Amino acid sequence: KQWYQRRVAITAGNELKFHTNLYSLSEDRELSPKTFLSMVSNFLYQRRFGPYFIEPVIAGLDEKNEPFIASTDLIGCPMVTNDFVVAGTCLEQLYGMCETLYKPEMEPDQLFETISQCLLNAQDRDAYSGWGGVVYIIEANKITKRELKARMD
Repeated sequence: KQWYQRRVAITAGNELKFHTNLYSLSEDRELSPKTFLSMVSNFLYQRRFGPYFIEPVIAGLDEKNEPFIASTDLIGCPMVTNDFVVAGTCLEQLYGMCETLYKPEMEPDQLFETISQCLLNAQDRDAYSGWGGVVYIIEANKITKRELKARMD
């Protein structure tokens, strides 16, 4: 089952990379996060009767360097928000942790600590989750990637 999930993610990623490259060539500009959300949503909706079992989270900076975060369900229904989005097997636990710990206008280090605490605590409360995670902090001039290690039972 795990190899199948990995294969689905790789296949969907390759298809989206193809569409992103095609957009860049035809439009001669970079893809904005909002446009990418529409592309992902349409891509998933086309497969609604035999869906990819993925829940994409889209994050980036728009043209004004304002944060943009959104997610979709497996048939492409988008959810755009100003604070946070969650996806995965420990969805309910993540919502509770994020609603408790998130505050607007956090500094990058505070945001990393909050995301890490939410992710690790939610994983501890869900038997299907675990093994850590990867946190990306996107700023105007850099992207910071940090890996978290969690229980491995």
